[in-house]
Amino acid sequence: MSSDLKQQVQILTEQMQSFHHALEAKAREIEMSGGDQEVVGKLINGTDAMKDSANIYLSWARHYVNLSDGGASEAEEGEEDSQDFQF
Repeated sequence: MSSDLKQQVQILTEQMQSFHHALEAKAREIEMSGGDQEVVGKLINGTDAMKDSANIYLSWARHYVNLSDGGASEAEEGEEDSQDFQF
């Protein structure tokens, strides 16, 4: 990956991780303060959905960055990307 695009993908990864953790923390805060459990459940489910969506987004971002570097063999569509954030 070219260094500028690689850096942008890294920034996206970090921002998506940060968002996931912040949303999850907010859900736990609401839960601990006795807030609406339905809202807590929706937020927890939302954190999982956002994580899954982020992994797909990052896979495609890496695919296109690899393709832009002439790495067509490395950028096969549908290829599993083990670099996506998993936590």
